[in-house]
Amino acid sequence: EMDEILEECRRIKPDAVATIGSDLANITVQYLAEKLGLPGNSADCIRQSTNKYAMRSAFKKAGIPVPYFECVREGEIAEPKSFPVIVKPTDRSGSRAITKVTDPADLPAAIEAAVGQSFEKKAIIEEYISGAEYSVETISYQGRHTCLAVTKKFTTGSPHYIEVGHLQPAPLSEEMRRKVESVVFRALDALGVKFGAGHSELRINEKGDIRIIEIGSRMGGDCIGSDLVKISTGYDFVQMVIETALGKEPSFEPVREPKYAVIRFIFTKKDLEVLQKIQKEKSEILYFVSEI
Repeated sequence: EMDEILEECRRIKPDAVATIGSDLANITVQYLAEKLGLPGNSADCIRQSTNKYAMRSAFKKAGIPVPYFECVREGEIAEPKSFPVIVKPTDRSGSRAITKVTDPADLPAAIEAAVGQSFEKKAIIEEYISGAEYSVETISYQGRHTCLAVTKKFTTGSPHYIEVGHLQPAPLSEEMRRKVESVVFRALDALGVKFGAGHSELRINEKGDIRIIEIGSRMGGDCIGSDLVKISTGYDFVQMVIETALGKEPSFEPVREPKYAVIRFIFTKKDLEVLQKIQKEKSEILYFVSEI
């Protein structure tokens, strides 16, 4: 069976079988669900939600506003009409090889870095989308989507946008939250997401315009799905994912009192000093500290 799973991985995501990351786990789950007759998303859905170029194309076809984008292979040249642009691998996650390019002279190096991290050796070049960054955590069952939480994202900013922390619930008005939900649900439909978790990344600019960055048909990493959603909403997100995988409607019975939830990653000595201060002065607010 594992040989068949790896072959399916090669078909959907060529040259990617060396690393079992979140995207390949997605492919494996989809394959097993299909073979076992369990509920799950289609192979097309998984392909579109793990490949940034296929995703942008699906959004465009569904009439969802998208920025300029194009895909290039190793050795090919792109000529965007304007700058800045964002360059990233078509098929990786975790902020790998993402670069904001403002000077055309820097574009070849950014493409080379992205292609080098890509399993299929391709990069996508997109018009830069301005605004504050958020993610939206959803659960879907039989094509019906429910927004569990909106996450405020903190990054290192230009040029590489490495994530340094997350906050739930995000400080949005009820009107903006409803608008975000509407856009995300349309995008999930465009990708064909019908079952399980969704992690949608987007930006909201000063005018209140919402632009989707990308969507994963999976939980958000960085403890967003496993811990933050449960703390901030009281709902057991992990249980919901298991229930939908079993063909059961997810339970929205609260398992704890909702609270604000924050995760922060330690990159510098200053970050470590902040942690040590919290441990000394207000240890009761710490949910856990990773040994990593």
